[in-house]
Order: sequence, then structure tokens, then C-alpha cells
Amino acid sequence: MPLVDLLAVDLLLAAFAGGALGASLGALNSFVLCGLAVVVGEAYALATRAAGGSVPVDVTGQVAFGVVLGPHVAFGGGAAALAYAVRRGYVDAPGFEFHPAKEVTAGLGGRPDVLAVGGAFGVLGFVVAAVSGTLGVPTDPVALGVVASALAHRAAFGYSLVGAPVGRLLDMSPYERGEAVVGRASDSVADGDAAPGDPVADGGTGAAGSVAADDPPGRIRVEPWLPYLYRWRDVTGLGAVVGVLSGYLAYVTGSAFLSFGLSVAALALLVGGAARVPVTHHMALPASTVVLALAGTARGSVLPGAVAGAVSPTVALLAGGAFGVLGAVLGELLQRVFYAHSETHLDPPAASIVCTSSCIAVLAWLGVLPSAAWVPLG
Repeated sequence: MPLVDLLAVDLLLAAFAGGALGASLGALNSFVLCGLAVVVGEAYALATRAAGGSVPVDVTGQVAFGVVLGPHVAFGGGAAALAYAVRRGYVDAPGFEFHPAKEVTAGLGGRPDVLAVGGAFGVLGFVVAAVSGTLGVPTDPVALGVVASALAHRAAFGYSLVGAPVGRLLDMSPYERGEAVVGRASDSVADGDAAPGDPVADGGTGAAGSVAADDPPGRIRVEPWLPYLYRWRDVTGLGAVVGVLSGYLAYVTGSAFLSFGLSVAALALLVGGAARVPVTHHMALPASTVVLALAGTARGSVLPGAVAGAVSPTVALLAGGAFGVLGAVLGELLQRVFYAHSETHLDPPAASIVCTSSCIAVLAWLGVLPSAAWVPLG
């Protein structure tokens, strides 16, 4: 579709509404709905194609990844609105140990200025994704929109882009020691996952040597995105497991997105307060995508036989496992660079997906993969 059509007034208005909805519901809550829509859309498409029909409505593309629930619109708008609301003093998260601008499960109600910020950043994410896809930028346009929106809201509202000097970006030891930005840290890290005998500091200053006005007293100095899942060995092992299963799902269903949708839908457990729920969609999506790329497909979903006829199940599972590990390791690396030391939510999975989808595109360019599946090649 030409860019002028993608940026039509009606779509921009719908994207504004989608971003405002993400602000009202809460960024992560809207993302769970996206995952459910992906599962429904992929199941509907597979059933329709299996029956020999054509899919009249692309639920996955137009609803889950579109202006209604697309992460670049609703999640990005919700995260930006939260950062704004915290700056304005509208939000206080007394039960949340990290900076309140990272509490992406928090719905923000209906304040007009908050909804307007969510809407504006919903439009920004939509435009980034539309331009990226139209120009054939070799990466996931939706994930790129999420990352660009987060960087933009940090710059717009006066937050640091990374929050630490380059030499300390990967350092998680202040968290393990319980060092606080201001005030006095608790006697142990919140999840009890630090190594036995780790010392606890009485306090300290922020990584950049200053404390934001909206920092809660006693906030931990370094804030891992998932406090129960940030050690390299753990994310690597989980990435292999999720990658193998996602490769299998792609092999038997022909869908690059079903495992992603299931992974995102599972975050309903996290929103509901379940402990230690892993976040795995950045492992699942590249694992499924690489299987379809190995099969030479040029779309995100095909009939299962098209995959089985081109790739052996062993190759599918091994490739899926490898890209699941890649997605997991990149997610952890990027959370240390862009999340742990800063004050707002820049989504590590989205940043990881930008990298893994680009990797698949490069491998297709080089001829290592027969195609890039759904990833643009320019």
C-alpha cells in the first residue's frame, strides 16, 4: 500500500485513539489483548485456509498489529502516557519498588491530557512503523515503532536515554547489593534471588550522580526488567526451550505469529499478579520466523504442508532453538543497556526483535536463508 494511503487522516485518527486506549488501559494490559487477538487471528486464518478459502479479514495484521492493539500504537502510547503522568505527579505506585514510570500494568483512567499524550505517541509509533514497512527497512516495523516511541518519550519528558556511563551499562551488581538511589535500601532485593551473603548498601547516588524529583525513597539503584530472570545462564536456557517449542509450532501450523501470540497472552498471568512469570515473545517470534524463512515462505502464515515439505522437523527445532537463544540473550543485553539504569519503560523484547528480525533479513540477503519470511528486505 502506498505511504500516502497508510498515513491517511482516518488511520492517523484511529492510531491516536489506539494510543489513548493504551494509556487508559495500561501499556501491558493492552499488550495482553494484542496477544489474544493474534491467537484468534492466526487460528481463524489457519482454519480458513485449511478449508480452501481466502481470509476475508486479516485479524492479526489489522487488529493485533494495527491501529487498534498494535504494540507500536497502544503499548507505546501507554508507556509514554505513564512517563508523562509520573512527571506531572499524577501517578504514585507505593507497592512498586522501581521507578513508577516503569509500572506498565497501571491503567491511567481518562484524564484528557494523559489520553492526549498516549494518542500522540500512538500516532508516532504508527508513523514509524508505516514508513519503515513502506521503505522496506529490513527489520520488524512494529518493534521498531515501539523502540522509537520509547526513546522519543524519554527525550520529550526529560528522562535519561540510558541512565548510566557506558562502562557500567551491563553491571547488575548494585541491584544484587540492594543499593538505593535515595534513602535506605531494604535488607534484600525484592525477589530474594541475590546470591547468599551479598552485602547490602546503606544508600548511594544514581548512576548519573543525580536523583530525579519523582524518584521514590529507597528505589533500587539498578532495576532489572525481570528481577527473577536476568542471569545469563537462565535466559539462555529459557531461550532454548521457548525456541524449540516455537520452532515446532511453526513447523506444524505454518504460522510465524502463533507462538508469539501465545507468549504474549500468557502475560495475563503477570498482570494478574502471578509470581516469576517469564516474558518470552522475543524468543518465540524469531524462532518461528526462521523456520518459515528456512522453508522459503514469503508470508507470516502458510499451510503447514508448505513448511513440512521444505524443512525437516529436526532442522526446524534446532534452528528455532538457536534463534530463541539469540532473542533471549539480546533481550537481556538490551535490558541492561536501555532499561535497568533508566527511569521509564523501553521494552527489551521489542529491542531484541528489532535485532533478530534484522539478522534474519541479513541472512536472507546473504543467501543463507531461502527467504526472510515476513521481514522486509527493502
